[in-house]
Amino acid sequence: MSLFLYPRLMLHYRRIMILDQPFSARLAHLACGALAGVVVGAGATLASIKREPAPHGHVERPTSSAAVAASALAVIDGDTLEARIAVFPGQEIVTRIRLAGVDTPERRGRCAGERDAAEKATRALKALVEGRRLSLTDVRGDKYFGRVVARVANEDGDVADALISGGYGRPYGGGRREGWC
Repeated sequence: MSLFLYPRLMLHYRRIMILDQPFSARLAHLACGALAGVVVGAGATLASIKREPAPHGHVERPTSSAAVAASALAVIDGDTLEARIAVFPGQEIVTRIRLAGVDTPERRGRCAGERDAAEKATRALKALVEGRRLSLTDVRGDKYFGRVVARVANEDGDVADALISGGYGRPYGGGRREGWC
């Protein structure tokens, strides 16, 4: 059977097709128009927001200048220790502290001389902080997660200065470090 034998059915079939196509086309145009309106509106909103220019160069991390009481739990190496810090009355945290202002030889150094000097610096730091009351100042975040950089002092003075004057380390203000070999 051919559809041409039933002209009414063909006409009905064509009407459905004709009505479907314009409706779907209108719906598609409506959806595209709505999407374009959202994009233009969002762009106009973002363009109206005043933005500060990005800072150039080094951005300082926030620091704390108030002295914070601490006690050493372990000495990691010649310029790093783990300490219990009283952050609020009745609240303490344990974290690693990198001594600000000093660089000491590394325990995994390149040569035997650096490794020996690292052990001496570690023993010297242990003598300066173990069993003593410590205070931390200029506390700031470090590039390594879970550690802070701070000036550490005991009753006798700045620990980094004591390491430098004892020949266990050298002054360090950040950046690239010199070798020990």
